[in-house]
Amino acid sequence: MPLRLHRGSAGSFLAGVLLALLVAAANAVGIPPAYTPLVVEPTIASGRSEFDLGPALARAKRENKRLYVYLGASDCPYCRRYENFLGKSADELVPHFRPWIVVDLRSTLSTTANLLFIRVGDRLLNYTDFQHSIGDQRIRMLVYPSVWLFDPQLKPLMQMPAGTGTFETVDEQLEILNLVQ
Repeated sequence: MPLRLHRGSAGSFLAGVLLALLVAAANAVGIPPAYTPLVVEPTIASGRSEFDLGPALARAKRENKRLYVYLGASDCPYCRRYENFLGKSADELVPHFRPWIVVDLRSTLSTTANLLFIRVGDRLLNYTDFQHSIGDQRIRMLVYPSVWLFDPQLKPLMQMPAGTGTFETVDEQLEILNLVQ
């Protein structure tokens, strides 16, 4: 039986659908689709979040591209701020991301350093050990958002700032993408 809408209810229905879409867009989590991110959801095991970088590394080697690894939290206001900046600046920035594979590690603020693990090949490293393994001199508490830049062999390309107030202008983002230290 076909759905019949009364006069006036079609407009209300469409307005409701539009409102739902706008709310969903406003609450979008993660790197905007324009950047074609490789989304990596964690595997939850023994109460910890495990992120596998294997597929991203394999793709980076195959395509000879760098990795722009973003760790954001779905409940992090600073992550939303950065992601919104990327969305608003997509026309200017997306062309500069072409040499990069954007890897979007999806987490939550309750995932602390002792609960975050990153798999690299056959090695599963906790956050601190991962930082040591890549020679990151900023061994510290886990800060959201965080970004790491790697070559296709997972060699770090530069030390990155993290947390609130970073990457908030197109010029700052271009410096990062162009590896200006």
